[in-house]
Amino acid sequence: MTIRSHPVDAWQAVDPLGEALHFLRMDGAFYCRSEFTAPWGLDLPAMPDCLMFHAITAGECWLEVADQPPRQLRAGDLALVPHGNGHRFVSSPGLPGVPLFDLPRELISPRYEVIRQGGGGAACSALCGAVRFNHPAAHLLVQLMPAMVVVEDADTPEMAWMHSTLRFMAAEAQTLRPGGETVITRLADILVIQALRAWIAHAPAAQTGWLGALQDRQIGRALSLMHRKPAHAWTLGALAAEAAMSRSAFAARFSELVGEPPMRYLARWRMHMALSQMQENDAPFAVLADTLGYQSEAAFNRAFKRHIGVSPGVARRGKLASTSRPELPA
Repeated sequence: MTIRSHPVDAWQAVDPLGEALHFLRMDGAFYCRSEFTAPWGLDLPAMPDCLMFHAITAGECWLEVADQPPRQLRAGDLALVPHGNGHRFVSSPGLPGVPLFDLPRELISPRYEVIRQGGGGAACSALCGAVRFNHPAAHLLVQLMPAMVVVEDADTPEMAWMHSTLRFMAAEAQTLRPGGETVITRLADILVIQALRAWIAHAPAAQTGWLGALQDRQIGRALSLMHRKPAHAWTLGALAAEAAMSRSAFAARFSELVGEPPMRYLARWRMHMALSQMQENDAPFAVLADTLGYQSEAAFNRAFKRHIGVSPGVARRGKLASTSRPELPA
């Protein structure tokens, strides 16, 4: 998918969609300054649960993601690979790539490095990275995105800001003054969020399903309340009242927009929250159950196993090769 960005005020930063974007807090897996000279090729491995990005600061290159046409990138473009799929970054389509971890690298810090590769021809530089989102709302949003998103260079106020940010990041990367790594990584996170905002503003897929429901005045309010207060003893009637709708009309519209009934969605959301909290801390399950609105630890355990497939204890002990998050309905 390709996006031509427009001014920020074209994007309506209102709740509850604004609240969902507020949850886009990232944990950087790694950041990298890449310096290439043609011919060159780089194979990036799959990084499950990561969003990977490439901000082109100079020159041109191509991005190849499985099942997608090769896409040329130029200075000022920002490309996202939202699902952490393995992909290839090359000077020309079809060139072989060297696996990322086979290249020598200059380690600046545990999370920031510089790599160089190439045959001495035309130069290309990029700031690349992989980030994880910790909040379930962010996982739901990323789940809806295509395999590749490119925010193109365009002459708009928003893109002027992004270009100046990219230039500043490139300058910081060249000198890496004290605090430079922090500046680069935080600005990279902001650029990723800007790209997600641009995708939401323009992609037809963002106007339907879960994201479309968030933008619906009545259903969006109900979703926001469930997200904000998962421990509340919500009932169908209480949610319908908050949406100023009858129970039957609310249930029908919610199911139509979101793809499942309200109370099933609430249970699924609580399991998203449970997984996130279990990854972040070692709180006793009884405490976790209480924060998510379950009357007992046993009730929480039953709900967790029903939605996730294993008990909370098994999930916490890491017995799963990859703890699956409950997905949105198709």
